[in-house]
Amino acid sequence: MSREHILARVREALSVHGKDRTRHRAVAERLAQPPHHPSGADATPMSPDRLAARFKVQLQRVGADLVEVAREDDIPSAIANYLVARGLPLCLRRGSTGPLTSLPWQAAPALTVDTGSAMAGDAVGLSHAVAGVAETGTLVLASGPESPVTLAFLPETHIVVLSAGAIVSRYEEALEIVLVSCGGRLPRTVNLVTGASRTGDIGAKIVMGAHGPRRLAVVIYGTDTASVGAR
Repeated sequence: MSREHILARVREALSVHGKDRTRHRAVAERLAQPPHHPSGADATPMSPDRLAARFKVQLQRVGADLVEVAREDDIPSAIANYLVARGLPLCLRRGSTGPLTSLPWQAAPALTVDTGSAMAGDAVGLSHAVAGVAETGTLVLASGPESPVTLAFLPETHIVVLSAGAIVSRYEEALEIVLVSCGGRLPRTVNLVTGASRTGDIGAKIVMGAHGPRRLAVVIYGTDTASVGAR
């Protein structure tokens, strides 16, 4: 059975023959003025400081390492210090475009930085999160040259950079930021990352890194208090 035949039967069942123009107009109107989704039970507006505090608590709950810096320029040195503190290789791979490319990487001369999609031998992947969800400590990653999807899955250590100003309360707000940052259209992939990869499928024993990185670190910049160590 051909695709055209299947779609024709669906249209016939829905009685939409001759209504294509009306349906196209309805779709255009919905895209131009999308509805606001209902808020959850815990939808009380919070100040940026409270949002950041809640996000950090949730990060620690899921076992992620937290690094805070005051300025974007502090990010390279903070990442190098984190890798040294964890006994990890001083090398990473990041996207070929985006805000991470303009950072002063020369401030961390011992750190080797490669660009592009992750390779099999990469130990550390670096991504830039579009938003963070305080409700669950979730990072929202939009795919593209700035943050290739492979960086979030292949290396054993995944480091994610997040602006303190991009921390929101709920997923609905985060998706709105994704749309704005991507010019009104969703990227090919939106990954929601909550902690490192883990599974308890076999023998109810938690195994780290089964489906992705075994270690997640989040570098939050633009905070009032900065700490280049992990906690």
